[in-house]
Amino acid sequence: MKLFYAPGACSLSPHMVLCEAGVHFDLERVDLATKKTEQGDDYLKVNPKGQVPALLLDNGNLLTEGAVIVQYIANHASSKHLMPPQTDFKYYEALEWLNYIATELHKGFSPLFNPKFPEDLKQATRKQLEKKLAYVDSQLNHKDFLLGEQINVADFYLYTILTWAKKMNLEMASLANLTHFIKNMEERPSVKTALAAEKK
Repeated sequence: MKLFYAPGACSLSPHMVLCEAGVHFDLERVDLATKKTEQGDDYLKVNPKGQVPALLLDNGNLLTEGAVIVQYIANHASSKHLMPPQTDFKYYEALEWLNYIATELHKGFSPLFNPKFPEDLKQATRKQLEKKLAYVDSQLNHKDFLLGEQINVADFYLYTILTWAKKMNLEMASLANLTHFIKNMEERPSVKTALAAEKK
């Protein structure tokens, strides 16, 4: 497998999941401005969407949506139990979290990364995101991870989004459960490994 990534982008989520799964994979960095890979190749020929992540499988198939890629990895390394079994209702709760993070949190950050977006609208966006993060905080009460004590792929996606919240100076000081969650995630070897690799 090969993961195409950009440092600090949402590709961090499948990067961490790959490390957690313990499967062999290669990394290739993408310059999102030029759409060139670190090998000098045209990334649009790999992924016409021009975005990361993209996971190139050994058989030549390509997956390009982060929330789907992490489910694929979980299924590929099923012994690691990164998704609950489909017979367990928690499986659907994990899917629910993946969809909430993708649509309500991930996409909600888009205006903050756009330098042309007016500052007053950015402020309104921050307020909306802070409300949503407060909701997530409330759901983590007495839990180490989103579904309880067992980590799942949605936790890695949430952690990725929380790194953006820090960069954008969103108000999280009062969100004790999220603070605890971040600490738990940053203690995991897989998270440390992925973060270190993306700083090279």
